[in-house]
Amino acid sequence: MNQAQARPYPPALLAWGMWGMGAMFYLIGFFQRIAPSVFTDHLMREFSIGAAALGNLSAFYFYSYVAMQIPTGILADRWGPHKLLTLGAGIAALGSALFALSPNLWYANAGRLLIGGSVAVAFVSILNLSSHWFAPRHYAVATGLTLLTGVIGGVVAGVPLRMLVEAFGWHAVMWFATGLTALLSLAIWRWLRDDPSQCRHGGYASYFQAKQDRHGHLAKGERTPVIEGLREVLSYRNIWILLLMMFCVNGAILSFAGLWGVPYLCQIYGLNAKAAAAIASILLVAWALGGTMLGAWSERMGKRKPLYVLTTIIAVAGWSAAVFLPLPLWLLVAVLIPVGFASGNVIIGFTWAKESLPLRLMGTATGVCNTGSLGGVMVMQPVVGWMLDRHWTGAMDAGARIYDITAYQAGFALFPACIGISLALILFARESYCKQAN
Repeated sequence: MNQAQARPYPPALLAWGMWGMGAMFYLIGFFQRIAPSVFTDHLMREFSIGAAALGNLSAFYFYSYVAMQIPTGILADRWGPHKLLTLGAGIAALGSALFALSPNLWYANAGRLLIGGSVAVAFVSILNLSSHWFAPRHYAVATGLTLLTGVIGGVVAGVPLRMLVEAFGWHAVMWFATGLTALLSLAIWRWLRDDPSQCRHGGYASYFQAKQDRHGHLAKGERTPVIEGLREVLSYRNIWILLLMMFCVNGAILSFAGLWGVPYLCQIYGLNAKAAAAIASILLVAWALGGTMLGAWSERMGKRKPLYVLTTIIAVAGWSAAVFLPLPLWLLVAVLIPVGFASGNVIIGFTWAKESLPLRLMGTATGVCNTGSLGGVMVMQPVVGWMLDRHWTGAMDAGARIYDITAYQAGFALFPACIGISLALILFARESYCKQAN
């Protein structure tokens, strides 16, 4: 038995502490992702913009977020989460400050662009940390809890944020987020470790199944070259299928709950902003619970595909009913909650992607799949806004545009159409049987 094998694995409290620092950054990133949805009226009035420009402002976060996913996956494999998360949180603080002081739309867009590109490192880095600090059987659960933590940030960006904005203004709230993010960057720099072997006093054994040196530390050699690694990841059919599935399913739920759901509920159902934000938060919670529970259920089944197919069918049916049927408010919410839960199948997708190729390519594969996951939001949010403006009748309220049900149906029809087309793809994916590929 070598020295690495003789060392104990890290205690659970320490492992969850490492995960927690990354998860806190993901929470802040999710807060920033959702925040504009609850003060769309303030943004429209302050910058004198319509739905298309508002969708583009929100999407600036996703433009840089998506562009960073593949580089982040590669860097996570090569640099490690400590460097990425420290730098990411620092730049996110700068972007938040720029958004907070923005005197015009140009500065606001630039701030959102910086925020999106910097928080993009969070999710992939947490998955990388989880593969080192947790046993493989706990990976799906840790991933689901990461999503749940992020959604807590989304819930904070709902009713609580609306109340704070009404009390202090959105600029002041963004300044507070700036300070919190800067403090987190310092904490990550001081305490986070990429691998249990890097802890003091000899460290702990790592769960990451990679080559180690004679002292039990992770070997620095034997790395796959960047371009070769990306080419290898893209050679797997499952990666392409799962990327496209996440694009459609995740894009729909986050476009609605993350931006357009609140104005839709206010303008079509007559709710106030706080009540509409509460419903959007409920959908995000359902999405997070779905991710946590569906990942665990697929683990118990020993299969990924059956549950993924079933939940995607639920998403198609639910969106079709929500968009095209004249549902009363209570029934609309009753339909959308299971849609949100089913859309949590994104966690099955990430775990399935990880299992579909060698573990040494995990970071790159996660980055590629997350490109699809957030790419759907990046495309759908502005496209829905564009459709709303095309069908706008000219109605205004206190400087903000008002859209009727026909306009929203035209925009939201994208959701069931996209998911329905993608549903056929999953049938061609190779089942992993919850086992890691060699």
